[in-house]
Amino acid sequence: MLKRKRFLALIIAASAIAFTSIGVSGCVQTKNSGSSETAAAQAQSWVRINQLGYTPSGVKVAVWVSKSPQQLKQFELVDATTNKVVFKGSAGESFGAYGPFEQSCRLNFTTFNQPGSYYIKAGKATSPVFKVATDVYEGAADFALRYMRQQRSGFNPYLQDSCHTHDGYTMYGPMPDSTLLDVSGGWHDASDYLQYATTSANATYHLLAAYRDFPEVFTDKHLDNGLEGSNGAADVLDEARWGLTWLSKMHPREDWLFNQLADDRDHQGLRLPTKDDVDYGMGKGKARPVYFATGAPQGLGKYQNRATGVASTAGKFTSAFALAAQIYSDKDEKLANMFARKAASAFKLGLAKPGVAQTAPNRAPYFYEEDNWVDDMQLGAAALHQLTGEQEYFNQAYAYGQQEKVTPWMGADTARHYQWYPFHNFGHYELAKKAEAPKRAELVSFYKEGIERVFQKAKENAFYRGIPFIWCSNNLTTSFAIQSHLYRELSNDETYAELEQANIDWLFGCNPWGTSMIYGLPAHGDTPVDPHSSLTYLHNYPLDGGLVDGPVYGSIFRNLKGIQLTKPDEYAAFQSNLVVYHDDFGDYSTNEPTMDGTASLVYLLAAKEKSARQEAQTKK
Repeated sequence: MLKRKRFLALIIAASAIAFTSIGVSGCVQTKNSGSSETAAAQAQSWVRINQLGYTPSGVKVAVWVSKSPQQLKQFELVDATTNKVVFKGSAGESFGAYGPFEQSCRLNFTTFNQPGSYYIKAGKATSPVFKVATDVYEGAADFALRYMRQQRSGFNPYLQDSCHTHDGYTMYGPMPDSTLLDVSGGWHDASDYLQYATTSANATYHLLAAYRDFPEVFTDKHLDNGLEGSNGAADVLDEARWGLTWLSKMHPREDWLFNQLADDRDHQGLRLPTKDDVDYGMGKGKARPVYFATGAPQGLGKYQNRATGVASTAGKFTSAFALAAQIYSDKDEKLANMFARKAASAFKLGLAKPGVAQTAPNRAPYFYEEDNWVDDMQLGAAALHQLTGEQEYFNQAYAYGQQEKVTPWMGADTARHYQWYPFHNFGHYELAKKAEAPKRAELVSFYKEGIERVFQKAKENAFYRGIPFIWCSNNLTTSFAIQSHLYRELSNDETYAELEQANIDWLFGCNPWGTSMIYGLPAHGDTPVDPHSSLTYLHNYPLDGGLVDGPVYGSIFRNLKGIQLTKPDEYAAFQSNLVVYHDDFGDYSTNEPTMDGTASLVYLLAAKEKSARQEAQTKK
C-alpha cells in the first residue's frame, strides 16, 4: 500500500553479507549480528541513549525499557573513566508498555552539565558510553553531505564517473513526444535512479536555507563537481548549486515545467548508476523519459496518478530559485538575476494551474501521493517577498498560509505515501520573519498547534513518540524536529524543547532498537550497515550520512510484497506488532536511505551544531 516506487522483484541473496560503516572520524566498524542477537535475547532491560551525545546545557534524557513488569525507581550516571557515580536521579513516572516492552520510563539528567564520558546504570541495565560535550554535533551536517554527493546524477564524484548523461526525451509536453532535451544532472531520489522535481526542489531549499542560517558550520573541502579540493564556496552551497542547475533544466522556459525524470521501469535489477543499461523501450537508447507538468493525471503504463494542477511543484521551484537569488546577489549578479526570473515564472505557472502535480507511475500503482499545494505556494510567495520586497507577494503568502495552518499529518495516525509534503511548512517561518506583530503571532501559533497535536500523542509513551510509523517515518521525524526548532526561534518558548530533543535522540539511537538511523553516524555507534542499496550490496560502498527510511507499523510491513530478510534479525527481540525496523538489505521499507530526508537532516544537524557552538562560546 504505502509504496515508495521500489522495485518489488529484487533478487535477494540467501546468505548474510558483512558490511562496514565509516563515521565522521573515518573509523571503520562492523556489526556482529549474531552476538548482538544473543545478548538481546539474554537481557531483560535496556537503556537507550543518543549515541552522538548530549550538550552540557541541553536537554538530556535516556529511556529505560524492560520486558519485566517490575518498575524502575532510580538511575545513576557514572563517569566512564573513573566508574564513580556522578549523578543520581529518580526514574519518574512509569509509561508502561510500549512495543515489545512491558515497562518504560524517561531518565532525565538535564541538570547535570559537566563535560565528560559517561554511562547510565538503571537496575541491571547499563547504557553504552556517551559524551556530554559542546562538540557532539561538530561536523555532523558536513558528514551528511557525503550522501548527497554520492547521489549525484550526471557526474558522480563518489564513483568518479558519469551516469545518465543522455537524459532525456519528453512526454506529455507541448513539443512532440520523445523530443530530446538535456535534463542530465541532479540527484537520484533514493536507492533507485528516478529523479523527482518535488523532492529535489525541497532538498535544494533545505540546503540553501542551511547555508543561509548556519554558514559558519560548513567547510570548503570539495570542488563544485564534488571532488576533493577547495573552491572558495562552502560544500553545502556547492551541493545546492548542483540541485539548482538541474532544476533550471527542468524549467528551461517561462512556460515549460517538467516534474519527473524516469519512471518505475527503472526497477530492473541491481547495478551501479554508472552501469545503468535499462532500456525504456522507446528506441532512445540510454535516454529516459522526462515528464512535462500538465496539471492532469499521468502514467504511460497501466497506472496513472491523480494530479490536479502544477502548483505543488511550481511553488517548490519558486522558493528554491528565490532563495538562491537572495544568496547569490552578492556573489554572482548574473546568476542571481537568472534565478530571480525563474522564481517569478515558476510562481506564475503555479497561479495558473493550482493543484497537485503528483509523480507518475507506470507498471506499478505506486507514486508520491501529494495532496497539498498551498504550503508550497505560500513558501514560494514568502521567498519572492523577501527577494523583491513587494507587498503583493506577502499578501498572497499570508492568504495561502490561512488555507493550511497545520501540515495535516501532524496528530494523525497514518497518511498515504508523501500525502502531505513537505513534511513541515517552512512558509510560516519565512513569512513570520517579515510580518508585523499580530500576523507574526498568528503564524507562530500555527506551528504551535501542529506541535501540540503531536505532543498529545507523544506524552503517552517514554520515547515521546508522536510521529506515525508510515513509510519514511524518519523523514517526518526530522521535519518535526525542524519545525520545533523554527518555533523556538520565533517564539523563544521552551515548552516543547524536550519533545524536540526526543525526536533528535530517536534518530541517534534512543529508540526501541538502540540504533542510529544515519549510516555511519556516529562512527563509534550502532548504525545501519546493510541498507537497501546497490552500492553496498554489490560493492560494500558505505552510504555515509544517509538517513534511512525508518520504522514502519508492523501491519504495513506484514502486507508488503517482495520483502525477505537476508540474514538473522539482530533486532528480533525489539520487533513488535506496533512497529518494526530491520538493518537488512531485504527490507526496502525501513532501511533505504533517501536523498530528500538526508537534505532535511543537513539543516537540522547544522542548527544543532550552531546552537552547540553558541553554548561553547557562552561558557568561555
